[in-house]
Amino acid sequence: MPKLKTKSGAKKRFKLTATGKVKTAQAGKRHGMIKRSAKFIRNARGTTTLAEPDARIVKKFLPYG
Repeated sequence: MPKLKTKSGAKKRFKLTATGKVKTAQAGKRHGMIKRSAKFIRNARGTTTLAEPDARIVKKFLPYG
């Protein structure tokens, strides 16, 4: 069985936690901050975990986690 390749885009964007959840940056913070409320910007700090259906897809791209 050959080694599986990791998707380059996925390894730059996602990390797996010790419990197997997928950690990613918050969405919606690249540009257009003037339109966003202060509450949105505050709540979008740091990182978040993906929902389980999305995480299942991403885990296929990261075979060695």
